[in-house]
Amino acid sequence: MSKPTLLILAAGMASRYGSLKQIDAFGPHGETIIDYSIYDAIKAGFGKVVFIIREEFLDKMREVFDAKLQGKIEVDYAFQSYDLTKFGIDKVIERSKPWGTAHAVMSAKEQVNEPFCVINADDFYGTDSFMKMAKFLTTEVSDDKMALMGFQVGNTMSDFGYVSRGVCEVDAEGHMESVTERTNIYYVDAEQGGRKIVYEEDAVQHDLDPETRVSMNFWGFTPKIFEVAEGMFHDFVAANADNPKSEFFIPSVPDYMVKKGMADFKVIPTSSKWFGVTYKEDKAIVQESISKLVAEGAYPEKLF
Repeated sequence: MSKPTLLILAAGMASRYGSLKQIDAFGPHGETIIDYSIYDAIKAGFGKVVFIIREEFLDKMREVFDAKLQGKIEVDYAFQSYDLTKFGIDKVIERSKPWGTAHAVMSAKEQVNEPFCVINADDFYGTDSFMKMAKFLTTEVSDDKMALMGFQVGNTMSDFGYVSRGVCEVDAEGHMESVTERTNIYYVDAEQGGRKIVYEEDAVQHDLDPETRVSMNFWGFTPKIFEVAEGMFHDFVAANADNPKSEFFIPSVPDYMVKKGMADFKVIPTSSKWFGVTYKEDKAIVQESISKLVAEGAYPEKLF
C-alpha cells in the first residue's frame, strides 16, 4: 500500500486570532504549529503533504514551507475558493467566508488518490496521534472502514473563550455512532466550585462530560469521502443558498455515512493533551508547551 497523505486545512482567516496563524512562529527557531505536525507525520511514515489554502496565500506558504521540506516529503497545494463549478454546481452565490471544512477537503480531490489524514493547521496533536493514524491508514483502512482520532474534550479546551468540536457518540467496541459539530463549547463556574464544560444550543447550556470523545478534525479517510461529500454538498448548497454564514463541516459527512450504513468509523483513543491557537491569548501557552516538549527531548530544538 502507498504511503498515506497528510491534508492540512490552512485556508481559514483566523478571525478570532487576529492574524494569519498558519505561519505564526511558536517554536524556538520560529517553527509554526504546522511544522510540528509535518515533522510528526514524516516520522510516522506519511509520504506527501497537501496544504488546502486560499490562492492568495500561495506565495507566502511556499516561502515558509517549500525549501525546508524539499527532499523530506512531497508537497502540494489545493485551493479553497467560492467557485462552485468545480463540484458541478452552476450557480454564483455571494459569501463573505468559504463553505466550511468539508468543502475544504473536497477542494483537494485532484491532489489526493490514496488514504489520507485530515488535520487543522492551528492544532498541535502530538506524536502519538500521527503514529496511530499512520498505522491505521496502512493496515486497516478501506472504503467502508475509516477513522477519527478521539480526544477527550477536557484535554481540548481554551481558557480564553468558546471552541468548536465534533462531539462523538461511541459504542462499547470503539465505533462512532454519531458525531455532531458543536460550535459553542466553553467553561462555566460549577455550583459546587471549580468549573465545568458546557455547550450551548439555541441559547440553552448543556453539560458535557470532560471525558467525552471529540473530533479535532483529525480524520482518516480514503478518496471515497470526496464522492460522498460532493453529493451531500449539492444538497447543502441548495438548502443554504440564502444563508451566507452556513458551513458544511467535516463531521456531517462521516455522521451521514455511519447512519446510512456506508462505512464504519473507528474512534482511535488518545489521552494526549491537545493545544492550539483559537485566540491570540493562546499563543504564549502554546509556546510554553512546545518549549517544554523540546526540553524533554520529544522534539529537536530545530526541526528542519
